[in-house]
Amino acid sequence: MKNYNPNLLITTQPPIMELSNLVKNTKLPPNYPLIDVSQAAPSSPPPMEMRKYLSQLILNDTSVHLYGEVLGLPELRLEFASHLNSFYKSNKISDVHIGITSGCNQAFAAAITSVAQAGDQVILPSPWYFNHKMWLDILGIKTVALKTDVTLIPDAEEASKLITKKTRAIVLVNPNNPTGIEYPPEIISQFYDLCARENIQLIIDETYKDFNISENPPHDIFLKPTWSNNFILLYSFSKVFRLTGHRVGAVVTSIERMKEIEKFLDTSTICANQIGQHAALFGLKKLSYWVKEQRLDLLQRRKSLEKGFEDLKSDGWVLRGLGAYFAYLEYPFPISSRELSKRLLEERGILAVPGALFSNETEIAANRFLRVAFANINLNDIQILFQRLKSFKL
Repeated sequence: MKNYNPNLLITTQPPIMELSNLVKNTKLPPNYPLIDVSQAAPSSPPPMEMRKYLSQLILNDTSVHLYGEVLGLPELRLEFASHLNSFYKSNKISDVHIGITSGCNQAFAAAITSVAQAGDQVILPSPWYFNHKMWLDILGIKTVALKTDVTLIPDAEEASKLITKKTRAIVLVNPNNPTGIEYPPEIISQFYDLCARENIQLIIDETYKDFNISENPPHDIFLKPTWSNNFILLYSFSKVFRLTGHRVGAVVTSIERMKEIEKFLDTSTICANQIGQHAALFGLKKLSYWVKEQRLDLLQRRKSLEKGFEDLKSDGWVLRGLGAYFAYLEYPFPISSRELSKRLLEERGILAVPGALFSNETEIAANRFLRVAFANINLNDIQILFQRLKSFKL
């Protein structure tokens, strides 16, 4: 096609749009109201305490309607640095290491743009978060797939075999999207050591860190004196404080790299949403108790899902991953994951994401899985979900 960027043409359509169109074009079966386990985004608004604060802010603080600093609200950067130091038991993170972005997707885009260019290579464990692969495709950066075994945990030694002169970064998502798995701290350390040795960047998307099963820090990278040489952290305020519509995320990296990232942010959005930034600041200062409540609620749902899955084992289903937001289910049927996703919607009113959307479709392994985002359904719906899966037959 003429007059189109060829990189955009070869980039897959956004999977959530694909599923949205599927729902629009599917007549749900009688007596099976929709159970949507496709979206990882919170479906509820922020707590009333925050909404009241924002309503007054909009009325009384005219600065929230204007441009702000490119790297973000200074008070937010300071408060987030304090939060990270407390979370990771460190004292090495400063506001100058932090840039506020328009959601975590832009944090990833900024990080990658600062690291690589067309023709370079970035290693992604498979299955991967689809928007990461899409951005690499758009920039003309080659995705090198790091295959994982039945544990779905990537191996640093295997990753080392994939590194070439064109490799610029390894990207991890922890807790993982789509599998939900929390990587053991020693795995993270092995990847950091590899990246430091090869002088490439380790980029970790920690969108769901506040909902970890473990209360211990997920890694010790921020304790290292030279952490910023080879490490970039990505984060989402949107998920933890239910601010997805306001688009607020963060990137944490070296002072030198932040200067380059500032160029990217200035030429894309100029600044992150001002109201969203104030909301994130309010959340960090006032809502730590509420975040703890949300984490405990998710852990309860996780336990319910784990228990409910027991009835599926005898039918050949396998629970491969289970964590903060997601369950990753291996199914027993000899059909593609796209076909199974379509039939579950048509016959049982279940909308789940096929595993093929998280990997190269040519990989047989991709067609054995479904991702279930259970954070937005209640305990009763979790039980109904498994009853419907149990009753599904080819």
